[in-house]
Amino acid sequence: MKLSAIQLCSSPNVAENLISIENQLNVLIERDKKCKHIVALPECCLFFGGKETQQLNLAQRNDSKEYLTQSLARLAKQYQITLVAGTIPVLAPCGNKFFNSSCVFSPKGEILGQYNKIHLFDVAVDDNKNSYLESRYTQAGDSITVVQTPETNIGLTVCFDIRFPSLFQELRLQGADIITVPSAFTCVTGKAHWQALLQARAIENQVYIVAPAQEGIHKNGRETWGHSMIISPWGEILCSLEQGEGIITTDFKQTELTTIRKNMPILIQNQFKTYLKT
Repeated sequence: MKLSAIQLCSSPNVAENLISIENQLNVLIERDKKCKHIVALPECCLFFGGKETQQLNLAQRNDSKEYLTQSLARLAKQYQITLVAGTIPVLAPCGNKFFNSSCVFSPKGEILGQYNKIHLFDVAVDDNKNSYLESRYTQAGDSITVVQTPETNIGLTVCFDIRFPSLFQELRLQGADIITVPSAFTCVTGKAHWQALLQARAIENQVYIVAPAQEGIHKNGRETWGHSMIISPWGEILCSLEQGEGIITTDFKQTELTTIRKNMPILIQNQFKTYLKT
């Protein structure tokens, strides 16, 4: 089985972004036709680089969730892959906010699971935007998700979640072998912390980390860090892509994962418990 991460420079145009994703999937399947694939897309894979209100407006359209999910399901089915579809805006029950949702699709185009981003990016950053307030239009999720597939279990996180190790520990406790981290890191925080955080979460939890990222200067002037990576349960960077759109791929090795966990049984030795505040 292959693990892949697609790096994008998404725009505020759903159709354009779908074409970009499909171009990368064509490259992947042409290269590895006979393999099973788990492919992850970045945060905001179908709409990014516009005004924050535009994502809310997209989520508020009557057919938005159906259109976005059906478009992604079609790609999963067409290319016969398990697709961790970055994030899309899904309208929250309150009606004036949306969930930043990561959805997983089977090779049959079925939705296997959905995770709503828990930790929202409300911070000050020394870049051209200076501050971010994701919670202005985004509703935080209140539950974690591990998706079971015939081959393995996938734990779901999104971007800023990477700074909260308790979430990753709980995903491992619930059976995750792979944890995906679709992201749109700023250049400032990405340069300082991206690689270190990804490697730490992989080592601490003995999981594969698949971290597809947005990269480049987007139409609203925001610049994202890129450097998509797939990291082994031992903390090794198996493959990475610093700049530009593209796809990275590596092998998923169940035997290696099992050996690492057997030789260093940190899950059994851990003396602490964590829980999600509600």
